[in-house]
Amino acid sequence: IICSILLCQSIYNLDALLPPPMHFFVLQILLVAPLCSAMRVAVTGTTGLLGRQITLTLSKKNIKVNALLRHPIDNSVTPSIDKDATSSQVALYLSNLPGVTMVAGDATELASCKQLVDNCDAIIAAHGPVKPPPIQSLFRLLPESDPKHSRSVNYVAVQNLIDAVKESTTCKRIVRVTGKGEEPTSFFTVLINMLGNMAKAWNYEGEQLLRSSDVDYTIIRPGVMGRNDIPTNKVRALADDGQDLKVTAVTHSQIAELCCDCLDYPNAAKSTLTAMNVDEGLGEDSYAPLLAKVKADSRDFPSTLLEEHKKGARNGAAILAAFLAVFASLSVAVLKTLSGFISGIFH
Repeated sequence: IICSILLCQSIYNLDALLPPPMHFFVLQILLVAPLCSAMRVAVTGTTGLLGRQITLTLSKKNIKVNALLRHPIDNSVTPSIDKDATSSQVALYLSNLPGVTMVAGDATELASCKQLVDNCDAIIAAHGPVKPPPIQSLFRLLPESDPKHSRSVNYVAVQNLIDAVKESTTCKRIVRVTGKGEEPTSFFTVLINMLGNMAKAWNYEGEQLLRSSDVDYTIIRPGVMGRNDIPTNKVRALADDGQDLKVTAVTHSQIAELCCDCLDYPNAAKSTLTAMNVDEGLGEDSYAPLLAKVKADSRDFPSTLLEEHKKGARNGAAILAAFLAVFASLSVAVLKTLSGFISGIFH
């Protein structure tokens, strides 16, 4: 590193161009830029609201991208990455970005994952299950073996990525975006499990696959993504070791930034990061100073929470059924009363 710095000073004659305090920042750019341009990162969940921001961020940083795509490119649509754009529109837009290569396949298929990580240095796994019809999830009508089921997407696909990385000679890092899931009985966890084919449950089991592997991972548990009308001045906050932070709104672009930035921090390997926002002025403008302090996971995470999650969902379904039964009974009683009242008026 010292030799590189002296060489850069000699070649670019920095003393004649800039004052000494600026040398460090210029040298950082000169030394890191070639590394960025040589890096290649695989992305899953490419056309999702988060995946598209990750792909866009990587392209802007001159990092080459292998983007997994489940459907062929449709050149007849208008390219767009707007929130309401279709996956076909997003795919076409992203395929035209500098350094982006679309790879046909599905993360639930091991062969696709092996092809995806070919010649890549890392993978950012931003994929997630499509929201199922509520009745389908409540009554468990979709088999766990179905590629659309949360088990296939949040668990099997993660194992596929791990296996693909282990076979790869270049890809050594997995960044996986999940969510808070260590409280199986919390209201929102129960609700998401009930209506999302146990999405929270299988997300946590997928995390445990990473923790038990010998692959360098960074698990990111973001706040509620979707809103863009939130303060942005010194609001970013991180907690490592999967520690808790107050749940807040975060933007897709913030989490995309975090996913990409953590690749530059070896100390963030084998870590579980909770990413939220705090009151304006109490956090950081970027994730860099926060990532610099991150330490690897050291606490004992529960080996599995699957049965606790399933029990919570069953209890939630029972409460919902009881509520609906009472509501139906009251509705019938009210209708009978109204019917009798109306009959009395006309007679």
